[in-house]
Amino acid sequence: MADKISKRRLKAIIGGSVGNLVEWYDWYAYSAFTIYFSGSFFPGNDRTLQLLNTAAIFAVGFLMRPLGGYVFGVIGDRFGRKKSMTLSVLLMSFGSLIIACSPTYRQVGMIAPAVLLMARLLQGLSVGGEYGVSATYLSEMATPNRRGFYSSFQYVTLIGGQLIALGIQLLLQKLILSEEELVAWGWRIPFVIGAILAVIALYLRQHLDETRAFKEQGQLREKKGSLQLLIQYPKEILTVVGLTLGGTLAFYTYSTYIQKFLVNTVGFANTDATLITFLALLIFAMLQPAFGLLSDKIGRKPLLLAFGVLGTLFTVPLLNALQQVGDKWQAFWLILFALIIVSGYTSINAIVKAELFPAKIRALGVGLPYALTVAIFGGSAEYVALWFKDIGHESYFYWYITVCIACSLFVYLRMQDTKHKSQLNKEPNG
Repeated sequence: MADKISKRRLKAIIGGSVGNLVEWYDWYAYSAFTIYFSGSFFPGNDRTLQLLNTAAIFAVGFLMRPLGGYVFGVIGDRFGRKKSMTLSVLLMSFGSLIIACSPTYRQVGMIAPAVLLMARLLQGLSVGGEYGVSATYLSEMATPNRRGFYSSFQYVTLIGGQLIALGIQLLLQKLILSEEELVAWGWRIPFVIGAILAVIALYLRQHLDETRAFKEQGQLREKKGSLQLLIQYPKEILTVVGLTLGGTLAFYTYSTYIQKFLVNTVGFANTDATLITFLALLIFAMLQPAFGLLSDKIGRKPLLLAFGVLGTLFTVPLLNALQQVGDKWQAFWLILFALIIVSGYTSINAIVKAELFPAKIRALGVGLPYALTVAIFGGSAEYVALWFKDIGHESYFYWYITVCIACSLFVYLRMQDTKHKSQLNKEPNG
């Protein structure tokens, strides 16, 4: 019986994580290849302005995430985690296919950025639902003493999706296409790959088992997954918002915007910036399970506090040093140090949120307030950074991150350690 349960959980990690990986690959392919396709949709000679326009569409995609968190959260709480995750990966692949086939500004004028915007809105809807439901699924499948470890794989695959996007970019840059070919048409290739990979993810998710926590809820009087039920947990909602605020901004700065920062501010070549980002994120991904295991030993709160304190103290010095760096390896070590600090948040934030809510409202409770916060702060990170640069005050962005992390630190200091006060302790696991 133990072997059967063990295999079932292993299947849950693989199936849930691979689908998550494909979704996040599709999402990050946009950011990774922006430096090549921004001119196809926004003509002109101002590189910063072109990146600013594509960053705006990246940010607008995040505005759909709250709606996705609501729609797929309701589906996950009422009809099952498995069904919700399967639908979300289908929607993401459709968005990628639209981008792969979209016309350029030179071909159809303003219709081109409009098509790009529509595709990103669909992807934003999808990824907004993915986080809450997959966090719920992995936390409910985990054994009580390994919840931090299980849930850490959400960010392993989240980062893994970006690594695959960057890996494909490196392969295209160094071995297959010239710079001119990448700008002309090669940027479409990663979006075609994303649409194809979704077929694999769809197969895996269709063969997942549903969680016992969902199946054993029974016939509840309350309407599962409803906003009326969610607002009965105001403290938990505010906790999700507060603990996400600084973490999401720091994560998107060092994982997504940093590649453009290295090119547009530091002055590195595209290939060097891609390689530095790829290596730093690879180590970052490998660290997530270790931090998750550590939280299973010592609790979630110490890791959150470490991120809050170190992030508040070191963000401005780190980014100032990075802005002046001239050596590629120095840039790599600075970015890696920043990502190690951020790991105190990324490795465990999913399980912390899942432990706040009961099964009947968990997918919606985790997904909606998280998506709202990410839409406002994480999704706008690139745009805000580029805007400050455009007006000549780039360092203001460094202080903006610091203030947001400090606000989250205040929440970490006041919240209970969810490892010891988990709603999951009251439910069956597996």
